[in-house]
Amino acid sequence: MLSADQLESFNHNGYLVVEHVLADSDLEPLEMEYDALLDDYAKKLYRQGEIESPCSEYDFAERFARVVSQYPDCIDCMNISLPLINREIDADKYHAVQEGVKKYCPGMIIQFSTGGRGRDQDQRGGMLHHRPDMASLATGSVNFPSNIYENPPDFVESLASKMLEFNVKPEIEVFDAAMLYNAANLVKKGLLKSPVHLQFVLGIPNALPARRPLLEFLIKESQDVLPGSTWAAAGIARHQFEVNQWCLELGGHCRTGLEDNIKFDRDRLASSNAELVTKIVNVAGDYGRRPATSKEAREILGLAGAN
Repeated sequence: MLSADQLESFNHNGYLVVEHVLADSDLEPLEMEYDALLDDYAKKLYRQGEIESPCSEYDFAERFARVVSQYPDCIDCMNISLPLINREIDADKYHAVQEGVKKYCPGMIIQFSTGGRGRDQDQRGGMLHHRPDMASLATGSVNFPSNIYENPPDFVESLASKMLEFNVKPEIEVFDAAMLYNAANLVKKGLLKSPVHLQFVLGIPNALPARRPLLEFLIKESQDVLPGSTWAAAGIARHQFEVNQWCLELGGHCRTGLEDNIKFDRDRLASSNAELVTKIVNVAGDYGRRPATSKEAREILGLAGAN
């Protein structure tokens, strides 16, 4: 159980730090993977002439700081999958969190992730029977910086079928342009209800770059192949606020938060999710926009509970 101080901290900051959850033995595989990733990337940058030294003589923290000081974009490429020891999903925990959110934040839209980095495919939809409002659905596979995010066609269709069965609205995660057309094919097959909701993910190395002409192309194509669809876009790392501004100007919706980006600006870390949300709220009026209430958001997305 959380203490009153912990609840107050979470409500104020939007996150909670719980210490000593993982043992050193649990963290060791993660530390080794980060060491190897930084070593490979620093040597690559050195060979390409992007940095003056690979800084191999330093420990990880010092080496990372020195490489980033020479090549700031390095921070966007330190993205790895966590080596999960327990690859199974505890569906009851999803349910407990969902009920807690409903109790303390009535009306808030609840979305489960079916993301697959570190989880077996047969586990990824194992919580959908708890009927959240929404769940993520990537409609294809894509290269990430150091691994492949695998979503084979038969698996995608099985997840879509489960969401249809439990009346869960998918958020279609578009990491690659082909995923847009895959979603349209799922609608034709009757596995997705129209209109769909799309999330264009921009700025992950090896996937869609954060380029406004590309976003405009994706929006136009979505209107052609998925008429009536709603959309948002996520900018990863340093691209987050820039992509937020494109969304405000182009009539879409915004995604922000610490999962995609840990910095408030170039010079400092964000203090909380709330600070990143406030950053968008403070400029929304400049584009003739404002945040939706939870009721309005449900109406926009066609979710139950809007009335």
